[in-house]
Amino acid sequence: MALNSLTNPLQKQYQEFWNWFQKYHETFYQAVKTEQNIDEDFFSKLSPKLDTIKEGIFYLSGMLDDNTAELVLTADGSLLNIAFVEDLVETAPNLKGWKFTALKPAMENEDFTINMGDLSFGKHNIHFYPIEHSDYPDQVDLCFVYENFEEENVEESNNGIFLFLDNFLGELEFATQIDNVQIVSPHEVDPTQELIPISKLKAYLNWRNTEFVEKYEGLQYDTENDDYGTLEQEFESGDKLYAVIDTTLLNWDATASHPWMATITFKYEGENGMPNEKQYEKLELIHGEMMAALPDFEGYLMLCRVTSRNDRDVFLACKDFRKPSKVFYELSQKYGLEFEIEYQISKDKYWQALDYFRSFQGQ
Repeated sequence: MALNSLTNPLQKQYQEFWNWFQKYHETFYQAVKTEQNIDEDFFSKLSPKLDTIKEGIFYLSGMLDDNTAELVLTADGSLLNIAFVEDLVETAPNLKGWKFTALKPAMENEDFTINMGDLSFGKHNIHFYPIEHSDYPDQVDLCFVYENFEEENVEESNNGIFLFLDNFLGELEFATQIDNVQIVSPHEVDPTQELIPISKLKAYLNWRNTEFVEKYEGLQYDTENDDYGTLEQEFESGDKLYAVIDTTLLNWDATASHPWMATITFKYEGENGMPNEKQYEKLELIHGEMMAALPDFEGYLMLCRVTSRNDRDVFLACKDFRKPSKVFYELSQKYGLEFEIEYQISKDKYWQALDYFRSFQGQ
């Protein structure tokens, strides 16, 4: 059975969910509009139904206007679930009195304030400045200066800033447009830096994104003629390591064009950390299936494959995070009984996850 990511891996579950929602949408509408028994009549039914599709899909709901209830489905910032939320909303029916929204949008009122306990977060007390790296010019690292940041409220301040940015920028923009976030108090600010009002953050990110797109738009990479090296090691424990590395790619000067690092791990019970013959054959089969679903000409580059200590790790540099999240999910569903499968996707414009292998040129 081939992977079906080009269509939709959860199409059946989406349809079943909307059929269910359509059956009760008038009752749900009244619960939202009147705010009476909303937990009992709506949320307590909605939450477990969403879990039958896929774990990690959350929701917000309220009246958009006097006659329209809005259901916002959110991944709560998880890159691995954003594509599924978008697909779910894309398949939603047109229902009178309802608007369905994928991911939390940016707040229209930019003067809003987030209140958490005794702390507030808003334009009046948050500034930012970029942290520039000469070796990593495309990196968007931002330092946010929160005037109430103190040693005793570090966790609360961090949570508040992240929640503010999630609402100020919108869920998708916050998850994708900033590479790294640092939060400091005013007395920790580099004196050479000029503080920028948080009201100018969207314009700054739009400028950086436009600059990035102009630099790399349309850039493709063909791995057909690349050189590959192998690395073999044996640890004191007796465990072995075997890696296959695209050494040509690791020396490429346009890594930021594929800024997402997708990593999938297959765990197995082996000998000296290596799979047995049957496991090895199945891992090779899975690898071929995965790369057929994520070809280089679509923007998915296999950088390195490491087999060691009962793990097979595969690293891919990607132009986008959506399709890999679907393919990885499908693999976990298809082969989850044979291997314990874990995966993650993160922003890594300079492929720093593979710094260990950069000096390796093949032996």
